[in-house]
Amino acid sequence: MKLPVLIVALGLAAPAAQAQAGSITDAQIASIVVTANQVDIDAGRAAAATTTNAEVKKFARLMVTDHTGVNKSATELVTKLKVTPEDNETSQALKEGGAANVTALSALSGAAFDKAYVDHEVAYHQQVLDAVDKTLIPNAKNAELKALLVKVRPAFVAHLEHARHLQSTLGGKH
Repeated sequence: MKLPVLIVALGLAAPAAQAQAGSITDAQIASIVVTANQVDIDAGRAAAATTTNAEVKKFARLMVTDHTGVNKSATELVTKLKVTPEDNETSQALKEGGAANVTALSALSGAAFDKAYVDHEVAYHQQVLDAVDKTLIPNAKNAELKALLVKVRPAFVAHLEHARHLQSTLGGKH
């Protein structure tokens, strides 16, 4: 089961379209989950290396740690289930959007960087939660895959709330 003005289209609507057509598979879900986590790991690493704001740095490091843990669990489950993650339109869009976000962030510094990073994290986690709730969990056919998605969902909610709080301290929209 290879399982967030700067916000680039994440492509998370694609699984909903696939699901409506009944064509999203566990292998595709696995790829989407791993890719979505990797996108946040990459952004978190960039933020931790760039920001001078202690709270933003702490949040970025948390994103790296937590999303790395989810990917480890997902990889272990995939190996156990002998599921090969299947690259798909959504996972490709996530990769492209994640790379574009990191590139856009690299042009910023200081408060502008912090605000852009945190604003993106708020939007990204909301979109990921929407995809988890409306597409990934309802369409996961393997019970263990579905259980993993249900188990990690509260962490994504906590990340969204943490990012919203941080956003309010940076003068961002709430």
